[in-house]
Amino acid sequence: MNHLIDEWELAPYMRVGITGVGAHLPEHEVTTAELQHRVAARLPRGLFARLTGIERRRVAGAGEYASTLGLHAARTALKDAGLDPLEIDLLLFASATRDMVEPATAHIVQAALGSRAHALDVTNACNSFVNGIDLARSMILAGRARRALVVTGETPTRAMRLDAGLAEARRSFAGYTFGDAGAAVVLEPVERGGILDIDTETHSEHWTAGGIPGGGSRHPRGDEHTYFAGDGHRLRGVFEKVGAGILDRVCGRTGLELEEYAKILVHQVTLPYLDRFVEVTGVPREKLEVTVSGLGNMASATLGVQLARVHPGLATGDRVLLVGLGGGVSLMTMVWERS
Repeated sequence: MNHLIDEWELAPYMRVGITGVGAHLPEHEVTTAELQHRVAARLPRGLFARLTGIERRRVAGAGEYASTLGLHAARTALKDAGLDPLEIDLLLFASATRDMVEPATAHIVQAALGSRAHALDVTNACNSFVNGIDLARSMILAGRARRALVVTGETPTRAMRLDAGLAEARRSFAGYTFGDAGAAVVLEPVERGGILDIDTETHSEHWTAGGIPGGGSRHPRGDEHTYFAGDGHRLRGVFEKVGAGILDRVCGRTGLELEEYAKILVHQVTLPYLDRFVEVTGVPREKLEVTVSGLGNMASATLGVQLARVHPGLATGDRVLLVGLGGGVSLMTMVWERS
């Protein structure tokens, strides 16, 4: 049940950490060659693979939804934390994808889990999951929750425009990088370590650079508005311009150099995009967990899947830097120390 926690209950800790991690990938795999073959526009053989560096991705099946992928990840995260669903009193479905406009997909996940938490959705493009973690941490520190479950389930492949002609394919190209996935984390007070630093930077003047315009009050109907379209070069230019600055700020505040992190997890759109990020920021490539070549751009689930992959190999005291990039345009960083 959601209630105000007395100050004395939280005072000995005043830190919030990630105590459970989970991820889930659909079984069905589609290669980039297969995907390009399905697009109506006749394009040079191997074009998608050459431009993106993506070899394959997972795709949700007909009976799988954003909530389905998130639910599997949530169960894994709860098991990892050693918790029952009824021990969670805040559930955030933090995702760019959702099952429907209304109600919040968090309720669909909660009904399947059997929990009774305060449940709501958080959405901010590919930064949704990190935003959800930030919000959950804030609510725990404010005494509004004891334990939070943050879940994402991404099915962006359903926004790919396969019936595109040449012109539409160019506008929709960023959508062909997508892959589906789910991820989840449990957050609760910890005595040491935990989330040490969070930073955000937003450049909303670029909100028109890419997105899915349908489903809201501007375009409530019409299939042509349900596909992803955008200017990938414009988005890349914004991230290149401001990405290094936010990392410099994190280093300045924490005193941690990039080499001191056990892992650096970065949102990944394409392999050339990731290579350019490394070049611009100076992030040591050996610190990365590269997922884009085999799983594509998993939207906000990208960082969650990466975290689930590296989590078993982390020791107490290891620090991880998460770097989120999202349409809108927003950037986020989070420094987490394993307790």
